[in-house]
Amino acid sequence: MRFFILIVLVVFLGMNYAFAAGDAEKPPQMDWSFSGPFGTYDRGALQRGFQVYKQVCSACHGMDLKSYRNLTDLGFSEDEVKAIAAEYTVIDGPNDEGEMFERPARPSDRFKNPYPNEEAAKYANNGALPPDMSLITKARKDGANYTYGILVGYEEAPAEKELMAGQYYNKYMAGNVIAMAPPLSDGIIGYEDGTDETVEQYAKDVTQFLVWAAEPELEERKQMGIKVILFLLVFSGIMYAVKKKIWADVKH
Repeated sequence: MRFFILIVLVVFLGMNYAFAAGDAEKPPQMDWSFSGPFGTYDRGALQRGFQVYKQVCSACHGMDLKSYRNLTDLGFSEDEVKAIAAEYTVIDGPNDEGEMFERPARPSDRFKNPYPNEEAAKYANNGALPPDMSLITKARKDGANYTYGILVGYEEAPAEKELMAGQYYNKYMAGNVIAMAPPLSDGIIGYEDGTDETVEQYAKDVTQFLVWAAEPELEERKQMGIKVILFLLVFSGIMYAVKKKIWADVKH
């Protein structure tokens, strides 16, 4: 009997989740440069995406698993990375007097979190804890497309949709309700390379940056996979030739 009740409960909760998710539209299926077996990261897009994260997203979202030195993978020089890190101050110590102290961040330091602890983060965001962005695209189904969709999916709520204070309507969010205010707007960030300064472009660039953050080894992994496949093809050809040679004199 208890087992039957458990099964019913699981099915009921699953149905509720499916109904809630069903309210959301499927996010746009973008043509990403890193997609497919031969896909690679667009370094220009990664640098612009870091700029979006730095100027907008980092006000609420940390990236605790990334260090400033990792930015060399985006095409920044070591001097540029040192300059970026030095824009932040971190707590270090203790010193010779047993006191903690502040110093400019170094490339070896982790990205500075906007909040000293989770309680402070919740207090500043009406009780909601902004998720860490280090692995965000791996933590969501259809990660890159979902992330892009959320950033461009804000709309005015339909008349029949009631929102509480601090809630916003997003057509790609499960249930269509999100606690994060629209973070992007046209022209909010200036691109020095002349790229369009639109919500869609910002969202595309920062999504690519977040995919890189979650999968910095993606290009190496794909290159290794291609090498393995080529090796197996050559090896198979050699083995077939050896087999033909060994059995050539055998009469049927």
